[in-house]
Order: sequence, then C-alpha cells, then structure tokens
Amino acid sequence: QLQLVESGGGLVQPGGSLRLSCSTSGFSLQYYAIGWFRQAPGEEREEVSCIRTRDGDTYYTSSVKGRFTISRDSTKNTVYLQMNDLKPEDTGVYFCAAMTKSGYVCYSFPTYDYFGQGTQVTVSS
Repeated sequence: QLQLVESGGGLVQPGGSLRLSCSTSGFSLQYYAIGWFRQAPGEEREEVSCIRTRDGDTYYTSSVKGRFTISRDSTKNTVYLQMNDLKPEDTGVYFCAAMTKSGYVCYSFPTYDYFGQGTQVTVSS
C-alpha cells in the first residue's frame, strides 16, 4: 500500500514563504512521478506542479512559475514544494499524489492514482 503524508502548511502573510513536504512510504508499488495539487474553498482541484522520478523533469502551472520550486530527496523518500512570494490566491488545501503508471509525462494529471490527506495553506494579512 502506498501512503503519502503532507506537512508544512500554515498561515503566512502575502509575500511570505512556506515549504511543503510529501513523505512517501509503504510501497509495494513503484511510483513514477509525484504531483502537487491544491483546492480552494468552492473551487475545483487544480494541478500545481510535478516531478518525474526517472529524470527529474518538472512542470509548473503558469500562476506559480518563478515562485514555486519542486524538488525530491530520494534518500528520504520525500518531495518538497518550496513556495515563495505567496499570494492570497495561493490559499487552499495542498495535496500530493503519486503516479504508479509508467510511460507518462508528470503533467498527465488524470493519471495520478494515490493521494495524501492534504495540508492547509492560508495566505492572509
């Protein structure tokens, strides 16, 4: 069973930073990419960023390019999302997810099949 646990969320002022972590464990399945999604109240879930484990290829949605950075520490089985210059519109529950199907680019977001429980990020003054 694949388990993903997010941490690092919180309340931050506009312009501030947070680093989210996604810890993975309990694998009997190999995963090929980790993605970050977010969902604001009353909104659809949105794809934010992803990283492919084979080659480190990354993707960012346009609204976070230049502000967010995704990275992976394979020794700790953890993926990070460094979020800088946060804006109120970044508020939401952030989920990480794993793709256990091979042969896809990491931004094939409908392919993600294991999700964590999420961590709340609130950007407000």
